[in-house]
Order: sequence, then C-alpha cells, then structure tokens
Amino acid sequence: MPEPTKKEENEAPAPAPAPPPEEPNKDKEAGSGPAKEWSLGESPGGGGGEEQDKQNANSQLSTLFVEKPQTGSVKVGANITFVAKVKAEDLLRKPTVKWFKGKWMDLASKAGKHLQLKETFERQSRIYTFEMQIIKAKENYAGNYRCEVTYKDKFDSCSFDLEVHESTGTTPNIDIRSAFKRSGEGQEDAGELDFSGLLKRREVKQQEEEPEIDVWELLKNANPNEYEKIAFQYGITDLRGMLKRLKRMRRVEKKSAAFAKILDPAYQVDKGGKVRFVVELADPKLEVKWYKNGQEIRPSTKYIFEHKGCERIMFINNCSLTDDSEYYVTAGDEKCSTELFVREPPIMVTKQLEDMNAYCGERVELECEVSEDDANVKWFKNGEEIFPGPKSRYKIKVEGKKHTLIIEGATKADSAEYSVMTTGGQSSAKLSVDLKPLKVLTPLTDQTVKLGKEICLKCEISEHVPGKWTKNGLPVQESDRLKVVHKGRVHKLVIANALLEDEGDYVFTPDAYNTPMPAKVRVIDPPKIILDGLDADNTVTVIAGSKLRLEIPVSGEPPPKAIWSRADKAIMEGSGRIRSEHYPDSSTLVIDVAERDDSGVYHINLKNEAGEAHASIKIKVVDIPDPPVAPNVTEVGDDWCVMTWEPPAYDGGSPILGYFIERKKKQSSRWMRLNFDLCKETTFEPKKMIEGVAYEVRIFAVNAIGISKPSMPSKPFVPLAVTSPPTLLAVDSVTDTTVTMKWRPPDQIGAAGLDGYVLEYCFEGSLKSSSAKQSGENGEAATELPAEDWIVANTDLIDKTKFTITGLPTDAKIFVRVKAVNAAGASEPKYYSQPILVKEIIEPPKIRIPRHLKQTYIRRVGEAVNLVIPYQGKPRPELSWKKDGNEIDRNQINIRNSETDTIIFIRKAERSHSGKYDLQVKVEKYVETASIDIQIVDRPGPPQMVKIEDVWGENVALSWTPPKDDGNAAITGYTIQKADRKSMEWFTVIEHYHRTNATITELVIGNEYYFRVFSENMCGLSEDATMTKESAVIAKDGKIYKNPVYEDFDFTEAPMFTQPLVNTYAIAGYNATLNCSVRGNPKPKITWMKNKVAIVDDPRYRMFSNQGVCTLEIRKPSPYDGGTYCCKAVNELGTVEIECKLEVKGGLSFCRLLLQGVPPNIIDSYLRDLHSSCPDQY
Repeated sequence: MPEPTKKEENEAPAPAPAPPPEEPNKDKEAGSGPAKEWSLGESPGGGGGEEQDKQNANSQLSTLFVEKPQTGSVKVGANITFVAKVKAEDLLRKPTVKWFKGKWMDLASKAGKHLQLKETFERQSRIYTFEMQIIKAKENYAGNYRCEVTYKDKFDSCSFDLEVHESTGTTPNIDIRSAFKRSGEGQEDAGELDFSGLLKRREVKQQEEEPEIDVWELLKNANPNEYEKIAFQYGITDLRGMLKRLKRMRRVEKKSAAFAKILDPAYQVDKGGKVRFVVELADPKLEVKWYKNGQEIRPSTKYIFEHKGCERIMFINNCSLTDDSEYYVTAGDEKCSTELFVREPPIMVTKQLEDMNAYCGERVELECEVSEDDANVKWFKNGEEIFPGPKSRYKIKVEGKKHTLIIEGATKADSAEYSVMTTGGQSSAKLSVDLKPLKVLTPLTDQTVKLGKEICLKCEISEHVPGKWTKNGLPVQESDRLKVVHKGRVHKLVIANALLEDEGDYVFTPDAYNTPMPAKVRVIDPPKIILDGLDADNTVTVIAGSKLRLEIPVSGEPPPKAIWSRADKAIMEGSGRIRSEHYPDSSTLVIDVAERDDSGVYHINLKNEAGEAHASIKIKVVDIPDPPVAPNVTEVGDDWCVMTWEPPAYDGGSPILGYFIERKKKQSSRWMRLNFDLCKETTFEPKKMIEGVAYEVRIFAVNAIGISKPSMPSKPFVPLAVTSPPTLLAVDSVTDTTVTMKWRPPDQIGAAGLDGYVLEYCFEGSLKSSSAKQSGENGEAATELPAEDWIVANTDLIDKTKFTITGLPTDAKIFVRVKAVNAAGASEPKYYSQPILVKEIIEPPKIRIPRHLKQTYIRRVGEAVNLVIPYQGKPRPELSWKKDGNEIDRNQINIRNSETDTIIFIRKAERSHSGKYDLQVKVEKYVETASIDIQIVDRPGPPQMVKIEDVWGENVALSWTPPKDDGNAAITGYTIQKADRKSMEWFTVIEHYHRTNATITELVIGNEYYFRVFSENMCGLSEDATMTKESAVIAKDGKIYKNPVYEDFDFTEAPMFTQPLVNTYAIAGYNATLNCSVRGNPKPKITWMKNKVAIVDDPRYRMFSNQGVCTLEIRKPSPYDGGTYCCKAVNELGTVEIECKLEVKGGLSFCRLLLQGVPPNIIDSYLRDLHSSCPDQY
C-alpha cells in the first residue's frame, strides 16, 4: 500500500465536492471547480463547511423531527438508548414511528428482553418522545439503523450507526450463509436483534477441508423453484434478502461515460479481514466520492483511499458485521454500486442425541449440544419440522449451548425418529413409547333380567385408568337412569328399571389398551298391542283409491308372532292387494287402492312364550270432493278484489261444508290461506294485498271427509293506487329570503312505494278572486290555483321531509303545497292553511330554569357542579353570567353555551364558589334574566371553648360556645365524649345534642374525667374536637348521695297548627302540594278532606307526615281538582281544622306567564280576552 501523500501548504482550497446525485437528469451545479485529490490523514478542503451545510439542509427538510437519534457506541454487555422527539403542535393525533435495522428489518417484531421501545408525551411542551433501548448489547447489534416518522401526508426519516466495541483477536473463517440467520422464534431469546447469526468467538475444531461452495453462483444458475431447496441445504434462512440482492446483481449495467471499469456486483470477506474496492475512471480529473448506505465515507484508519492513474481504490480494514451493506461510488453525475457480505462460521453439533425408551404419560427430554450459545436450531420428527407454541405439546428449552426437546405426557403417537439440524451438522435418535401391561382381575358376566329390574355390570382391572362402555358398538351415554361408576380399579355400569332397549352386547374397554371385556344382557316381556293412536272405538277412516298402511306398534320379548284376520279368514303375508307385514316392534295391515268393500272389522292376535294378546279394528273407506273450477276475479281495488266460483261437480259422497281460499304472489310459490273459518258462499273478497304486485287465487272444497285438491289458479291481477297526501305541513323557520317547510309522510303509502316529494309555492298576488275554495281535509283553509301559477321549489324529487325555499323577495306572501310521488303518480297536494310572510320573526328570549334550581343548590366541598339551563330565542341570543354582580373567573368556573342551553361546570367545588349567579339572555332589545343560588358546604370547625361549670355528686355541668366556622351550613347538633384520666379512652355520652350546655350524669365516684365536644352540621361531625382544660374529679366524701325526687312534667297538649295552609294556584298537568305543620301530644291523627269529603284510597293523592309537617300531593291535577281542601288533626285532648283554596289553571300559556312572575289575576284577565278574540285557536 503506498504511503499517504502530503498536500502542498500553499495550495488554494478547492470548492466543496457536490453530493451524490439522486436523479440522473439533475443539473450539475457543484462540479465546475477543479477536482481535488486527498489521502489518508487529511480532510477535503471546506469539508467542515460542507458538513455544516448538509446538516442545515437536513434540518430544513425535517418536517416532523425536533430531535433526531445520534450515532453512538457501546461496549459488549452494556446498555444504550436512542431518543427521537416530534413536535405535536400541528398534529391532531399521535404520529406513527418505526425503527429499522439495515434496509428492511422492522424492529417492532424483535422487541423483547434485549430490545425495548418506549414512547411518552409531555403535555406542557406538546412533544412526543420515542426511545429505543438496547439492553446488554452484543457484537452483532452493530450496524446502521433508521428511524421513520409518518403523519398523514408528512414523512421524515433519520439514519444513525451503532458501534459495539469488542476485544481484539483472531477471527475464525465464517461462511456468507450465516449472515442471513435469524434468532429462533418461541425460544428464550426470541425477539433479539440477532438476525445475522451467532457472532461469539471460540475455537473451532479442525475438520476435513471441504471444497468452498459459492452460494451466489448456485442461485444465479438455479431455477426459481429450486431456491428454497438450496436455502435449506446450505442453511440460508433470509432467502428473501438474498434474492433481493441477487436481483440487483443481475441488472445489466448500462455503458458508463465516467467509469472505464465499474465495481464488481458483490464482494465477500471474512469477519476481521480486509477488502479492496477498485474502479477505473474514463477521465482522471473527475472527482470521486464513496458512500455506504447513502452516507459519505471519510478517510480514517478503517477506510483508506488510494489513487493510481485512472484507478480509484478504497480499502476497508478489520471488517465487521456493521460493514455488511451496500456501497457505491460517484464520479460526476454517475455512480456504480456493489454489495459487501461478511461471513460467519457454521454451527456444529458437539453432543449427539441418544435413543430413549419411555412409558405412556411420562415426561421425555431429548438433549444435544452445539458449538455456539443461543444458536438457531431446528427440530424434526420423522423428517417434519416441529413448531413449538402455546397449544403445542412440544417445548424447546435453550440453555447456552444445550438444546432440549421436552414432550409432556408422552403417548404412543410420539414414537418416532427425532432429529436436530444446524447450519453445520445434524443428529438423530429414536424414541419408543409403550404401554404398561394390563391384567383383568374380575371380568364382566352375562345377565338376564326382567323388565323394570336393575342391571349391574362390574369388572376390575390392575391399572388405575379410565375406560369406555359401549353397547352394540356405540358409546353409552349417561342419564338419570343409567350411571357409569369408576372407583380406583373397579368399573361399574348400573341401569335402573331395565327396559327392552337396554338389551344388547355391552363391552368395557380400558383407555390406551386393546383389551375389551364383553357381556350380554337380555330383557324379557309379554306381548302388548298399543292402540293409543286410534279413536275411542278403534275406527280407521281411509279415502277411496288411496293406500292404507295401518301400522300397529307391538311389544314383547322375545318378539311375538302376529296374525291378521277378517271374518275368520286369515290375512297372509305376500304380494296381494290386502296383506300383512310383520316387524320386531310393529305389525302392519296394508290395503293397496282401498275400495268401499274393504270396510269392516279386522282382528290382530299376538303370541309368544310369555303370553297372548288380541284386538279388533274397524276400517271405513270414504272419499273427498273433486276440486272446484278456477275462480273468476270480477273487481280489483288498491288492496282488495272480489272473486266468484262454481261448486265442484262431485262432492265425494258427503255434502260440501264450505270452501277455503288461498292466494299467492305470481312470482312466488308459497300460497297463503285467507280464511280459517269455512266460507259458506261462492263469493269472497280478499283484502290486505300489496299494491303493484301480481296475485293469483285458488279454491279448496271441504266435506266431512277432508279437503279437495286445489282448483286451478285464477288469472293474475295487480292492485295499484297512489299514496295519500302528506300530513302535518308546517313552517319550520322563516328568514328575509327563505322559508323552510316541514311535513310528515303520507298516512297510506301504496305498493308502488314512495319515490319522493315535490314542494310548490305561488305568490299571493297571483291569486284570483274566483280560485279560492275551502278544502275538505281537516277543515284547513287551502288555495287552489291553476297549475301554471304554481312554482316548483325542487327540480328533483327529495327524500327528506324538510326543504328550504330560497330566493324569495322580502315582505312577500306565498302559498305552499307538497305532493307525494310514486310509480302511480302524484298524490293529492297538502296545502298550508294560510299565506306565509317572508320576513324573519324575532322570538323574545326565555330561560327555562329547572325545578331543582329554583331553590338553593347545595353541594359539598370537592364535589362537581354541573348545571344545564335551557333557553329559547331567535336569532341566537347573547348570554352573560355574573356572580354576586361581578364577572365570573373562567379559570375556576367553566361555562359552555350552545344554541339551546348553557352549562356552568365546576370540577371541584370550593366554599368560595358559593353565591348568587345571574344569567342574562339578550335578543336585540329583549332581555331575560334569571338567578341561581349555589351553596358549597363543608364540615364545621370545633366549638370555640369547653369548660366545666359545676361538679356535684356523680354529675358534671358543661358549657361551650358555638364554632367560629360553621362550614357554610347551620349547626345541627353536638356530640359529647368523656375519658377517664387513667386510660384516656374516649366514649360517646350524648349525640346530636342541640344546646350549648349539658349535664353529664352517672359518673363513677373517685374517677377523674376529661370531656370534649364535636360540632355537627349536614356534612357530618367536625374533624377536631375541643377538650376541657381542667378535669372533673368525682370526690369520695363518704356520704350517701340521694337523688332528688322530681314530679313528672305533663307534656300532653291539644292539637295546634303552627303553620297554616295557604291559598294556592296549580298548573294543569304538573304535580301540586299543600303543606302545613301541626303540634300535639299524643301525636294527632291527620285527615285530609276536599269540599268536606274525606280523601281515602285515592291514587291521585299522596299524603305524608314527617316531624309534624303534613303534606298532600295532588298528581297532575286538572281544573276539576280545584276546590276547598281541609286538614284535620285529632287526639285525645281535642280537634282542630284548617282550610285553603286550590285553583287549577290550564294551558301552556298560563304556565309560561306564571314562571315569568305575572300575577295570576292579570293572567286570567289576559287569557279571557285572548280567548274571546280568537276562539278557534284557544
């Protein structure tokens, strides 16, 4: 190798060389300056600036990455992490990121214990972070990697290298086939990055040298159908990658103007070796650049460049698996490429498999050892590859060089020849699986039992194995009557209440053994004749001319002999017209072509060794009538028709009782009966037919014998009609230039279906004085104009029931009608009752406060507040919220407004959120306001001070002051606890106490006590309690304390109303309540009355009484529920009554005005005037 040359110091730097062209048609921009040659130890002039420009260009082209993974190095066994970051400001969803090794290896399928892929998202900076972590790196992990990110039509990628430092030493010769080996799936190391083969160095035993085989030459000269055979024979697992490279090698290179000699298609080198790439230029002045996987190669100790005349040479020293890649060289606008393959040594089998013998059910392990750790090994059974998996009985265990095939619960089917194959050798062994010998200790015995007795078959074998019972060769199924018992080595078959079908040959066969144990069971029974299927008088009716096959079930064991007879004359078996047939379970009398003379009494006699039986059967021969002639259809409607016919010529010897009528669609073969009661007449009117469908009808005649054959079908006929007019035509909305109409589909849609609607309108100015008339439909006023005056609003049929008429002049008045159209034509039009003024209507705003928000809305601290307040108004109103007269802080309280409602939402309520919230809805000059009171409550604080007022005897008097913080809710009571000074264990003395002083009694004399008090409101007890500073000592004075005697206080009291009833207005259809409060002792009995009549068991009323508060609820009252209501309270000391008047107002207008705060007397006057002016609308 020539020595590196040194450049002249005074040589001016040449311009930076242009990057390799990606398209042959690009203009040459950077090759105008003279070519600059350089050698080892120097960098090309301006190289740093070119690299900086290249990075700037990449940063400008990068549309998604904000941070790219950088090239890194790691020692064998250490960890390394590559990080890529993507900005998510302009992304609506998470981008897709993929990691690759080399050109096509997707690392998502290799994730495992040596490779982990992670992703995180930072909400503040809105950056996605994607990490690829390599754990315990190996030498074969080195190479070129690529990260790709995609989002919709955006794409970005970045390449980086990984170098794995390894210890220096000699490298054994390797084969190129090992470069395409992958780690086996289903093993412990599945998912590693080991797709190039096992790279651990070790000494290889000297073997006989074999002639080296060039796999590339084999693939070049082989047929495509032999590729898989060659790949398996020479251990090539990545056949797809080799074929891709082979395809590139086979390309015919075009004649180059820049290169006199191009690179070879492929180079092969051993790991650790040296390779030499040579090209010859046609013009020595051309500048040459070398690239690896698209990245330019810089001179270093690993890459050495030489110039010899027109030759340009690149040496790669100490080749590793990372150098296995695609290389190309550029000269001007042209380039030539090659492939470099780095070989690895084959895997050898160092410990052979051994033959094994095993019994069924045992665990079998076949072991071998190979020359490399975690090598790719294939197992075969009788030449077929074994694929382990979750549902497979085979498991493969890999421990370094040791590979084990495990078979759980071996069976005879596992007896085979097993082999293991590597890239450098194979081994095989035979496995034999046999059954343990079986002995029959107690065999089955034959049994004969009577009908209804128990059958028990029992046997005993030497092995504890299950078995199968069969009867006459079929498996025995367990039931309530038949039980199969298996206890240890004993097997039983028990049949309760033996039946005839239980007779047969039973066999028990142990599983996995060919040792059947047979037994015969026989059941005997006297003969019986079963006539359940006949009438009470055993009469059989047969139609003349038909064949009678009278099958009589019989039973008996052994099967009885049957004899048929008529008039003491036996009926023999044979081929006569009247004959008998006998079967084991039945006897049959056959009469071919029955005649009237065959009527009579027939006898059957049964006989066997267990007894005899006989019976008599009467046979009657009759006939059905002839079919009527084809009916005639005289009239046809939209869903009906009228048909007539003539009676049949022959009634079958029995009077005609009536007729059945059937119809069907012409294209169908299924007839449908129209009458289930016989039609006595010869005319009928079928109904409920589908319009537009062709039908046919036919007739059946019925007599006492049966139904005749059907008549010939009538001629086809088709019902058809137009639809009825559309319904409920109404105005949906009006603007200054448009009118939107809506309607409902027709009530009746014919068989022709509904193709769509046509909406028409005309102006009021085109109305003629003689053209208006009153429509007869629903009493609506409609306008009839000539067809030429109506303008079609929609050129094409519309399917929807809503349409907007556009382009109308403001302040014009129009008439509107709509028609439904189907195959039969257009229906009658549906007119709107009055002319429509084309002008937008302003709807004043209205706020619909929900009933539960009309009172104070109470929530606890930490709970969510979500209030929805509906409103109305057109055009869309303007909304504003205020709290206690100030603007609402949107950072604490969220407000969302829609077209129909406004929502106020507080995720976690705080006491500061309490207050009065005012809502204002404004439409132009109209303003509507509403208020909502929100109260956020919490548990109270403890009382301020607790002190001991007095101690006497066994009693202590306590007093305390209310807490400073009541939790924004009224204090409902206090809880008092005591504790002995010795133990300081607290016990509750009084709960829910309302006063601020209390006397604690029944204390133990001689003890010293402390007391504490909790405050309580609707949220519960306070978190802390206030304890007395001093203690109370119950002194031992030696005196006997005598409790004073107090006279009982008389708490009796006559009933008295503390809150009276008040006169009330109720709205029809909305529940109303009447409330009052009463006091008295004993508790008074409450009775409600309406107009002096007691209300008892009326479901429209509900009565409640809680803590003296009496409530009467009237469910959905009507105006008839108005009147004088009285509440009566009675106890032993007296009676008291109180009355009020209830007036029920009806109508939605009354409800709206009352909610707006209008006094009821003004509402009544307004509604009466409105009713008198427009009586038709109210």
